[in-house]
Amino acid sequence: MATQNEGLPGYDVIIVGAGPAGLSAALILGRCRRRVLVCDSGQYRNAAAQAMHGFLSRDGIAPSELRRIGREQLAPYGVELREVAVTGVRAGARRFEVSLGGGERLVCRKLLLATGLVDRLPELAGLREMYGKSVHHCPYCDGWEARDQPIGVYGQGSTGVQLALTMKTWSDDVILFTDGPAPLSEAEEARLSRHGVVVRRERIARLEGEDGWLSRVVLADGSAVERRSLFLKARQEQRADLAAKLRCAVSEERGVETAEQHEETTTSGVFVAGDASRDVLLAIMAAAEGADAAFGINCALQEEDLA
Repeated sequence: MATQNEGLPGYDVIIVGAGPAGLSAALILGRCRRRVLVCDSGQYRNAAAQAMHGFLSRDGIAPSELRRIGREQLAPYGVELREVAVTGVRAGARRFEVSLGGGERLVCRKLLLATGLVDRLPELAGLREMYGKSVHHCPYCDGWEARDQPIGVYGQGSTGVQLALTMKTWSDDVILFTDGPAPLSEAEEARLSRHGVVVRRERIARLEGEDGWLSRVVLADGSAVERRSLFLKARQEQRADLAAKLRCAVSEERGVETAEQHEETTTSGVFVAGDASRDVLLAIMAAAEGADAAFGINCALQEEDLA
């Protein structure tokens, strides 16, 4: 069923990205007897995380271990995996040409982008050493571990307010650090006060702790506030520009936009799964989207094969 074009090696599907979304899609497509290549750049959004939570049957597993198990389970189905980045893509007549790091070119009938997002962290001294241990961006992933402890929230404006109120689910002791002046509305101020969230507007000098575990937030005036964890709303960007190169609709708010069914983008034959489409950003949702995309891809291939 694989295509050939201009002598280039051909696949039914090339999957760009080997996190939960890409591996889940590869499993379904491999079981559909499709010739599948998964390209793994080795870059993962949750690389700093100690454990992955909320994934049924795998709660608390290290992300690297989930990927290892996923790869292992692809073996019986002939799915090909390569440790390589995809550097370019080009749409042709009913096929796509994919360029790999090192210069090799391949073609495929359908393309799945599971490239995810990159979190752009604020420049706070000490933050990167603690990120993934006691500094987090997802309360659903790490809120339980911070339960009933002093929690800090880093954020400005409405996003900071919303995150601070969200963290009340896990602790009664929540402080919002705005790291400078924060023009909050009267309604926002009143809501925070009503729910017992203290707002600290001083500039932050640094985060202090040991072995990646936060103990205090040090402010610019030299004072310190004891906290055991810090949650923040990081700015997010697409990890790869492949969707834009293929003229898929991409927006800052919605990510790579998909059709109503089975994760197909606005460019025919190109599908997206995982965080790149900016739906609910949980690993189990990424895996589900990968399975959904695989279903849509195989249905499209079947229609072509049986035409």
